[in-house]
Amino acid sequence: MTDSSTQLFDPAHLTDQEQARLQNLQGLVAAGIDPYPARVQRTHTIAEARALYESEGPGAVVTVVGRLLRPRILGKLSFGHLEDGTGQIQLLLRPDHLPDGWYDQVWKKLIDAGDFLGATGPLVVTKTGELSVEATGVQFLSKTLQPMPDKWHGVRDRETRYRRRYVDLIANPEVRELFQTRAAVVRALRDYLDGQGFLEVETPILQPIYGGAAARPFVTHHNQLHQDLYLRISFELYLKRLIVGGFERVYEIGRDFRNEGVSYKHNPEFTQLEFYEAYTDYTGVMRRTEEMVAHVARAVTGSTAIPYQGHTINLAPPWQRIPLRQAILDATGIDYEAYPDAESLADAMSQVGHMPDPDSNWGKLVDSLLARHVEPHLIQPTFLIDYPRDVSPLAKGSPDDVRQVERFEGFMGGMEICNAFSELNDPIDQLQRFVDESYRARHGDDEAHPIDEDFIEALSFGMPPTGGFGMGIDRLVMIFADKDTIREVILFPHLRSIKEGGEEGGGGATAPAASAPKKSAPKKSTSGETEAGS
Repeated sequence: MTDSSTQLFDPAHLTDQEQARLQNLQGLVAAGIDPYPARVQRTHTIAEARALYESEGPGAVVTVVGRLLRPRILGKLSFGHLEDGTGQIQLLLRPDHLPDGWYDQVWKKLIDAGDFLGATGPLVVTKTGELSVEATGVQFLSKTLQPMPDKWHGVRDRETRYRRRYVDLIANPEVRELFQTRAAVVRALRDYLDGQGFLEVETPILQPIYGGAAARPFVTHHNQLHQDLYLRISFELYLKRLIVGGFERVYEIGRDFRNEGVSYKHNPEFTQLEFYEAYTDYTGVMRRTEEMVAHVARAVTGSTAIPYQGHTINLAPPWQRIPLRQAILDATGIDYEAYPDAESLADAMSQVGHMPDPDSNWGKLVDSLLARHVEPHLIQPTFLIDYPRDVSPLAKGSPDDVRQVERFEGFMGGMEICNAFSELNDPIDQLQRFVDESYRARHGDDEAHPIDEDFIEALSFGMPPTGGFGMGIDRLVMIFADKDTIREVILFPHLRSIKEGGEEGGGGATAPAASAPKKSAPKKSTSGETEAGS
């Protein structure tokens, strides 16, 4: 098999435009010009140069740098635009203002759109009123060997945009703005939590026992320690250890990894916020969630009313609260408490045209009712509250109903955004629930929670009443950026591999990690303590 990498710069495999650019690169070298110098002395960003003109007027000399866009040669006068991370500015070039021969031998023959240049000269305004740098010197910074995307149509094919994000960012300035919005969302979350006395911490990504959610992990192996390790699926159990240790308010923003299918709202690695607060419960966490998301909305957009997929979502508190049991009953006519086992609930579901997975346990059946009949219709911010104990092995039981736990999930835009509960702090009860989950694992539930004896020991030292919270930041950014798929808001989303003979397309299941146990095809996380953002 031929190594395709050896063909990258083979003229026989290049387009005419690529061959021309490669020849221009060779021409630069022949002319004694380093096409990839190590440094440049920039005096001003383009935004700073524009501000300088506003304060001092024409004549100030600047050195600006950036990618060359839209070069135009008009005989003895040429124009182009430089773009850096702060904006664009026009270049004005005249042969008599540049070193002898440079204009004719370099600019006209060897420079292409997309090349990176540095330009030095005074700020002037052209006859058309455009602020420009009238170049007296031009430094070559980086030769671009690929033709630039079409300047009018950009790059619109989603597969190309996700797989070659660098081209997407070059061609579509609005994509760069989207990721600036994402950064603003994360910054606003930190601002809120820091202002409320939370401590930001970091917990292990490689864990000897994965936990804190119902999901299938990625597995790897530590050669020196001869130990299998798991990429974390949640931060939860480590953050709660910190509550035991005496911190009262902690949070972490970071990556989680779940070895399951992908969809418009799932990616195998995703960014999560989790916080834990001592001396509160899930009702206090609901109030904090409303307050925090509204704070982010005002910080990022200036309003708590934001557009999303044809709707206007109002994030101002209070959000509506609906018991999960009531929401499913209203949507399907099924009262899941009337069907205490998986067989009877599955039969009731089939009566309303919902044919469940025959291998689903009772908790997963409840979750599938939620996912299919309720979640897509929750456009405005909504808390579904009071979940069955069977689907919440880490949540504190309700004092009013032994079959329920104090848990809520937050929804908006037709998808789950966050998940939270009053934390179970009884070590004996927690151990029994882990044992129950272990039984499920032995009987085919590959998302069941493993037993974490060290966490049980930590709880044995005492954990105060605590409210815990997890939110998928990617999904929250989808809402703020008005995007219909999680791949739009992740710089490098996971895609199918490109195989010989063409692309498979984006969005397939991920390849299993090294050392991962062989299991059935990936499925969406269903019964977990948090699906949010995965």
